[in-house]
Amino acid sequence: MTIMSDFVRVAFTHEIPPGTGRTVEVDGIWIAVFNVDGTFHAIDNSCPHAGGPLGEGKLCDAVVECPWHGWKFSVISGERVGNPNFQVVRCEVRIQENEVQIAIPPTLREPV
Repeated sequence: MTIMSDFVRVAFTHEIPPGTGRTVEVDGIWIAVFNVDGTFHAIDNSCPHAGGPLGEGKLCDAVVECPWHGWKFSVISGERVGNPNFQVVRCEVRIQENEVQIAIPPTLREPV
C-alpha cells in the first residue's frame, strides 16, 4: 500500500533562479530548496556535522557546500561528497504550474 504524501507550496519557481537555493520553513521544519538547471531539489537544511544552514551554502552544479565548515552534499541524493556514510534527508519535490511544492518525509517529522 502506498501512502500519499502531503505536498505544500514553499515557493514559486521564479523565486529560486537556476544555480541558487533558499531556506523555507514547513511546520517548524527548515528545508533547503535548490534549483539545479531548472530541476528543483529539497533536503534537510541542517548539516549533520554541526547543524550548519545548508540553504545558505554555495551551490555548484548539484552540490551544496555548508557555509560553516565546508562539508559538501549532493542535493540530488543527499549524500556527502566523498563519504556516503553521512547524508541529509531528501524531500519529495513536485512542480504544479509555477509552484514549488515539497512533501516532508516522516523521518524529519519524528521528535528528536
